[in-house]
Amino acid sequence: MSPLVIVLWVSNVCFDTLGQIAFKFAATAPNNRDGWHYWFDLFRNYWLWIGIGSYLAEFFLWLAFLSLVELSQGILLGSINIIAVMVVGRLLFNEILTPYRIIGMTLITAGVIFVGLS
Repeated sequence: MSPLVIVLWVSNVCFDTLGQIAFKFAATAPNNRDGWHYWFDLFRNYWLWIGIGSYLAEFFLWLAFLSLVELSQGILLGSINIIAVMVVGRLLFNEILTPYRIIGMTLITAGVIFVGLS
C-alpha cells in the first residue's frame, strides 16, 4: 500500500470513530427525554454536529480511499473501524468487552493484517 492509501485509511478510521463517539455523546446527553423536547435538545447539542461533520469528512475520505484500492480490499480494510469504535467505547463509556467480542476483534484484526499484507 502506498503512503497516501495508508493516510486515507487511518484518517477514515479516525473520522468514523469520532463520528460514532460523538453520536453516542449526543444521544445520551439530553436529560429531558419526553417527546419533542428530546429532539430539540438533541439538535442543539454540539456533539450531534461534530458527528455529522465527521461522517461528511469520512464520506469523502472513503471515496478517495476506494479510488486507490480494489473494492474487496477496501471493504475488508474498512472493517478495522469496528475495532476502533469498540476500544474507544470501552475507554469512554465503560462498555463491556465480552470474551466473544474480544475473539471477534482478534479475528477482524488478523483478517485486516492478512489483507494489508496481500
